[in-house]
Amino acid sequence: MSLKCGIVGLPNVGKSTLFNALTNSNKAQAANFPFCTIDPNIGIVAVPDNRLNSLAKISKSKKVINTTISFVDIAGLVKGASKGEGLGNKFLAHIREVDAIIHMIRCFDSSDIQNVNSTVDPVRDLEIIETEMMLADLESIQKRLEKNNKKNVDNSIIKILENALDCINNNKDISILKNQFDKKLLNQSGLLSLKPKIFVCNVDEKSVQSGNDYSKSFIDKFGQENTLVISADIENQINELDINERKNYMDMIGLKSTGLSLLIQKAYNILGLETYFTSGPEETRAWTIQMNSTAPEAAGEIHSDFEKGFIRAETVSYDDFISNEGWLNSKTNGKMRLEGKDYIVQDGDILNFRFNT
Repeated sequence: MSLKCGIVGLPNVGKSTLFNALTNSNKAQAANFPFCTIDPNIGIVAVPDNRLNSLAKISKSKKVINTTISFVDIAGLVKGASKGEGLGNKFLAHIREVDAIIHMIRCFDSSDIQNVNSTVDPVRDLEIIETEMMLADLESIQKRLEKNNKKNVDNSIIKILENALDCINNNKDISILKNQFDKKLLNQSGLLSLKPKIFVCNVDEKSVQSGNDYSKSFIDKFGQENTLVISADIENQINELDINERKNYMDMIGLKSTGLSLLIQKAYNILGLETYFTSGPEETRAWTIQMNSTAPEAAGEIHSDFEKGFIRAETVSYDDFISNEGWLNSKTNGKMRLEGKDYIVQDGDILNFRFNT
């Protein structure tokens, strides 16, 4: 499945710098003035997974293919965006297209980098963004629930929109809808306020290990579960080094993981995703699926015909595949299983599908 994360925030908080570091590119213009990003930049990144190389070595694969994640650098938002201020309308339209939102929050002082506000206040900045998205949702809901438009909206979606409207009008936490409605239906509603969120506190270089007062105040308010403390500048520096220099530099400054690895891990967690593999002489490949996917649904990620004509899946766990050095020994030693349509695929499974077309 194609996973897309949008990087959003106020102007000059480091969105484009982080985007360039994550995507190993200079696609996004990073400049010291508001709205230097107008049209969104999109970068597709291979998801790092050390298991791939281990599998490929055993299978003697000609190719190794990672699954991917797309990052979208979206124009900066300002107060009043829901009414068209700044690049508000374009900004909000681009957010609707992503699976998860990465909120980039300014947590550093700098006289060299302009701030659209007079002070640094990460809690206020996030509240500006969240408020604008909620106001945009409010306008969208009202339009879709108008008598003339209602007939074009599915009844299940109407119920979600009505409940969302009640939450917004009565200052209730709109996230309670996630416990009341099916996840797929919520995604179809197109409501910005319900999209999964990751918060990135962008700190200066000296604060990258333990954070600073700004990032701590943000975590006190919004919690640590979906929050990362990252220095976009350091990520950019790491990106410019070769592999050996990168490791030495990270050891020197006390970083265990890159921002890319941390963000992908968070994205997989909040979206409920996992990885399975196919492995043979031609290629070893990673595939991203929703947790609790059945074997036919997993097969459908390769091709819709695999799902329609699914018969069974030859299945080996990653640990068994490695310890038995491949398919043949796994089968000989009773570690390969034949699973049917009801099998729930587990993270790390190596699968070979049997199907009729």
